[in-house]
Amino acid sequence: MAIHHPLTLAFGLLGNIISFMVFLAPMPTFYTIFKKKTTEGFQALPYVVALFSCMLWIYYALLKEDATFLITINSVGCVIETAYLAIFLFYAPKMARISTVKLLLLLNVFGYGLMLLLTLFLAKGEKRLKVVGWICLVFNLTVFAAPLCILKKVIRTKSVEFMPFPLSFFLTLGAVMWFFYGFLLKDYNIAFPNILGFIFGIAQMVLYLVYKNANKKVLLEEPSKVQELSDHIIEVMKISTMVCPDLSPVILQPNGIDIIEVVLDPNNIVKEIKTEETKEDTDDASTKV
Repeated sequence: MAIHHPLTLAFGLLGNIISFMVFLAPMPTFYTIFKKKTTEGFQALPYVVALFSCMLWIYYALLKEDATFLITINSVGCVIETAYLAIFLFYAPKMARISTVKLLLLLNVFGYGLMLLLTLFLAKGEKRLKVVGWICLVFNLTVFAAPLCILKKVIRTKSVEFMPFPLSFFLTLGAVMWFFYGFLLKDYNIAFPNILGFIFGIAQMVLYLVYKNANKKVLLEEPSKVQELSDHIIEVMKISTMVCPDLSPVILQPNGIDIIEVVLDPNNIVKEIKTEETKEDTDDASTKV
């Protein structure tokens, strides 16, 4: 076993701890899915890609000498991501379930199996390690970029409901630890993708801070908008009554419960008389008699 610099061991250990927290970060999401019994707008893609990445890094670590830290954390990751996907498949609608199963078969079964066969039979020794290392590098980038698939939805809906902040935070922190671990080992297959991982993580957290209070602002603005609409309607009725004094319209409130009857007297004084919905039935009965 090779003797590493103490800082290498420290960053490797911290990387394991933080990556473990990354794997646990989506737990609130799956607790929500469990409570609501539906996957709602959540997507399985990040978890499928994360599982595939863990499988790749285990293969890379087995080819590389003394890569215990990579084997331990990615083995744990495989178990956790498999559990997430099982929950997702259980509560997902039929179409989402079918698409997730297709993605798993395509990427994690056929894709991984093909890569395994090709690298075992077409590459030997150091060359095999380099090829697998490059494959790991590319897919490690997709793990960091996977949460970005919902950024468009966040911007469009101005809601961060489907972009959990803990996941973005721990991905960013983990990227820092694994960068220094790979840098000190001179293993750039580990170090390089974590540079972009750090950038992606910062972008997600910034977007979260921008839109986290967007829904609250909308809710606070709605009452004032309703009041402005009511005032506007009354002003319109004033003008209308000046033209046609006999006009006595009935206007439904936005909540659809109360009715506002606008009556103008000879002096054009507007009166708002709130009546219950049952008034209409009473008037009809009186007319029949």
